Amino acid sequence: MTLTRILVIGAGFAGLWSALSAARKLNELGRADEAEVAIVNPVPFHSVRVRNYEQPLDPTLVQLDTVLGPAGVRLIQAKATALDSANRRVTIEQDGASETLDYERMILAAGSVLVRPPIPGLEHFSFDVDTYAGACKLQAHLLTLPALPDTPARYTVVVVGAGLTGIELAAELPARLREIVAEGDRDKVRVVIADRSPTIAQSMGGAQHVIEGALKTLNVEMRPNVTLESLDSQSVTLHDGHRSERIEAATVVWCGGMHANALAAQLPVTLDPLGRVPVDTFLRAEGVPGVFAAGDCARILIDGTRPSVMSCQHGRPMGRYAGNNAVCDLFGLEMLPLSIDWYTTICDLGPWGAVYTEGWDRKLVSEGETAKATKRTINGERIYPPRSGTREDIFRAAAPVVQTPPPTERADK
Repeated sequence: MTLTRILVIGAGFAGLWSALSAARKLNELGRADEAEVAIVNPVPFHSVRVRNYEQPLDPTLVQLDTVLGPAGVRLIQAKATALDSANRRVTIEQDGASETLDYERMILAAGSVLVRPPIPGLEHFSFDVDTYAGACKLQAHLLTLPALPDTPARYTVVVVGAGLTGIELAAELPARLREIVAEGDRDKVRVVIADRSPTIAQSMGGAQHVIEGALKTLNVEMRPNVTLESLDSQSVTLHDGHRSERIEAATVVWCGGMHANALAAQLPVTLDPLGRVPVDTFLRAEGVPGVFAAGDCARILIDGTRPSVMSCQHGRPMGRYAGNNAVCDLFGLEMLPLSIDWYTTICDLGPWGAVYTEGWDRKLVSEGETAKATKRTINGERIYPPRSGTREDIFRAAAPVVQTPPPTERADK
């Protein structure tokens, strides 16, 4: 007998929780024998991508079989290459061969990718922490630096892009590099963060001045109001609109923004400027029967007014609701609308600590070690599936419920 299939594309935050939530709902309804939940992912692990600025990276991987197996979700290790929503079919590539998978409901949760504009040298000479593989490649490169000729470029790292990822990486790098280099060379470590905004961390509201001060304390040089002009293996050239600055650097890390996975463009919808699929409050792709979308490749008005942010903060609940609603839609049951009326930002600042903000205007709530403790809880516990591996714990965590904001000791009491 061929089971009705609920097919999830991608096993990032949104995809993993979509699949687990769908399996949970089938179990709750007593209909697990009537439908299969399957997830397509190129690798056998879930990467806690938001931790790729850290080292070591081993704790950032969750083997999918340890979570999907107890939940009864089928893992298809393959790459989705084409979506045929008219015929409810997905083409996948596995071991060099292509095949198609039919579905009754699909949840597109293919995530986002790093934007790479056509800047001379960017493709060949830059590093990134967009993926686990990219972060490993960067660390492997840093470990080779002591073997390079003793030039100003050797221990200079330039991070281009001062969003959260760029800031968190730049704050980590001075201490990481000093662990790699010889003791006598530690004063040669140089980290620069550059961004086109007039100030570094400009979008961080009330925390901006704190972040700027923390970076100064960590000896991270700041280059606001510049663009990346070009780079090669030993230097990077920045431009401020009037003149160019060439910095000798053997390492350039590009953190220049995100765009939804290209699969989103294969659906018959009008994408938003970030390439995301518009979805309604139930996570249904607008005008595409049988298709839901969640996470970085979907755009929902998260509080009824503001669009969702590409983040695990929104991706995880979007997945939980998409999975639940895909099952309900399949069986003609009432679906649950997603609405989140709070928003927080916690930015790691390496050895200095962290900052914690609340609201879309990012009001500073806590900083330093207090905020760092909250960040550790988020990065090490809150965003992971249950480590017990039990079906009951996994299904409990997959319930379509919006979590409360992460607790912190408030400085504004």
